[in-house]
Order: sequence, then structure tokens, then C-alpha cells
Amino acid sequence: MSAKPESAAPAGTTKKFGKGERQVPHSSQKAKRFYPAEDSQPKKVRKTIKPAKPRGSLQPGTILILLAGRFRGKRVILLKHLEQGVLLVTGPFKVNGVPLRRVNARYVIATSQRVDLKGVDSATVEKVGQAGYFTAEKKKEKASEEAFFKQGEKPEKKQVTSARANDQKAVDKALLSSIKNEQYLLEYLRSTFSLRKGDRPHEMKW
Repeated sequence: MSAKPESAAPAGTTKKFGKGERQVPHSSQKAKRFYPAEDSQPKKVRKTIKPAKPRGSLQPGTILILLAGRFRGKRVILLKHLEQGVLLVTGPFKVNGVPLRRVNARYVIATSQRVDLKGVDSATVEKVGQAGYFTAEKKKEKASEEAFFKQGEKPEKKQVTSARANDQKAVDKALLSSIKNEQYLLEYLRSTFSLRKGDRPHEMKW
């Protein structure tokens, strides 16, 4: 049985224009006048979101130096690694006034000094580390005549809930007992870090 010959492309037509002739291609061979605005195949995203990998020096119990924020220069104790590279730290509050809070791992210096976290209640730390624990409840104040005249007054003092105060005391109680067992550690946490003229941070041992 003989093979079928391949179908040839449709031939164009020859048209006369005045004295000359012109070969007009077939409609199937003509270039398209319009093209789709977007590619038919979507581009594949090669980059994947990877979980934040903490530095090796950021271990629970390590004393850190805060480099930014309200408490910059303060020394705090690392309690736990949270999601997206955030760290859960505490002063403790009774020592240097730093409460339980989240800090970015990029803005801390890890020191070689560590505190034993043996007596700290893990359930309380897990509770504080939850995503909605630090969500601030913002009051929605309607624009009124009374609000307009209160603009120059001092803002109301933020009141800490009793639940958060109890969590702070539960965590700090175990830490204070460990801190007092080591000589000069209490004074070290109370002191504030700062650089003076002539200091060389790259030559310092943390």
C-alpha cells in the first residue's frame, strides 16, 4: 500500500497591477493583524517562599541587645523563635522595664551570655507566642465636636490587661531566680548598651 503524499501548502494567486504582476499569498499564509494582549501560557514562578531560618547564635536563653525601636540599647532575654523571623523576648520587666514583646531578628546583637530557662512555664510561653496575643485593640472614635477639642490634650495612658500582667509575672518569676544565681548578671541586664567616640564594634567580643 503506497503512502499518501504530503498535502502541499495552498498556492497563492497572481494578480496584475498595471503593467506588472504580483504574487499574493494565500490567506492561510498571511501574517495575523492582531495578537493577544497576554501570553496564552502563564509564566511559572520559580521563587518559592522559604521559612525564615534563624541565625545559629540566636538560641533560647541568649541575652540580646536591641538595636532599634522603643527599647533600643536594652539587653533582653530570648525566649522563643516565632514565625517570619520574629523573636519573643523579655527584659525581664522588673529588671529593665522591657515587657514581653516581639522583635525582628535583624535588629538584635546576640551576646555570648545565656540565662537558664529551666523553670520557665512552657505553656505560658506558647500562649504568648500565638499570633493574636499582641494584637492591639484600637478604639474607633467618630469625628465629632468633642474629639476636635481633645486634640491638644495628653493621650490616655495605655492600660495593660490583667491577663497580660499575669503572664509577664509568671515568665519573669522563673527568670529572676536564675539571674540572681549568677554574679553581676542583674547589673548587666540593667545597663544600657551604647557606643562612644573611638569604640570599634567589629573588634568587640559580645
